[in-house]
Amino acid sequence: MHRRHTQRRLSRVLVAGATVFGLALAVGPETPTLTEVVPPAADSIGPVALAGSGTLTAPSLWRPAGDVLKRGKATGRASLPLAPDAREQERKESLSRWHHIYTYSTRYRIKPDLARRIYDAAVTAGLEPELGFRLVRVESVFNPRAVSRAGALGLTQLMYGTAREFEPSVTREQLLDPDVNLRIGFKYLRTLIREYKGDLKLALLVYNRGPTAVNAAIAMGMSPANGYESIVTRGYRGRGTLD
Repeated sequence: MHRRHTQRRLSRVLVAGATVFGLALAVGPETPTLTEVVPPAADSIGPVALAGSGTLTAPSLWRPAGDVLKRGKATGRASLPLAPDAREQERKESLSRWHHIYTYSTRYRIKPDLARRIYDAAVTAGLEPELGFRLVRVESVFNPRAVSRAGALGLTQLMYGTAREFEPSVTREQLLDPDVNLRIGFKYLRTLIREYKGDLKLALLVYNRGPTAVNAAIAMGMSPANGYESIVTRGYRGRGTLD
C-alpha cells in the first residue's frame, strides 16, 4: 500500500515537471523561473502547480487592441469597421432628390410629377437641373404638347430632323411624350456644350437658331446673339453641366 502511494506521488511530480519543462521551451528565456511567483491573471490560463515553492502561469491568450490591429494589417485581414450601411446612404440620396424636385415644383409652379421628369432627365444627360428647368420654361412654358409655327415639338421644342440625329427611329408623336422629348432635347444641349468647349451661351444660341445661322454670323464677324441666351441664363451662375 505504501509503495503504491509513493509511486502515485512520484508520477504526479514527473508529470508536473514535464509540463513545466515543455512550457519553458515554448515560451523562451523570458518565462519566470521556478522560484519566481507570478500571480495568475484573470484572463490567463490557469496556473500549473509545482512541487517546489513557485507557481508558473502559461502565456495569456489576451492581446491589446493595438496588437490585434497590427496583426490584421500584417496578415491582410480586415481590421477596420465596416462601411456605413448602403441602404442608409441610398435613403439620404432619395430624400435629397425629392427635396430638389419639390423645390423646383414650387419655384416654377408645375406639378411634382413633371418636375421629377425634368430633374431626372437632366441628371441622366449630365446637365445641371436648374439649366434644364430654365430651358423648358423658355421653350414651351412646361407644355408637353407644345408645337411651334416652325414645327418644333414638345417640352424642349425639338425639330424632328434634329431629334432623328440622336434617335433615328423616333416619331413625331413620340416627341410629344415628356420622357422621350426631355431625353433627346437634353442630350442635344449637352452635346452642344461639349462641342463648343463649355461656352454655354454659344451652345444655347446654336440650340435656338441652329448651327448654320450661328456659324454664318461668326464667319462674317458678326455676333450671333439674339437675346435668347440671356433670357435662359439670367441670374444663373452654373456651368451648365454636372461634370
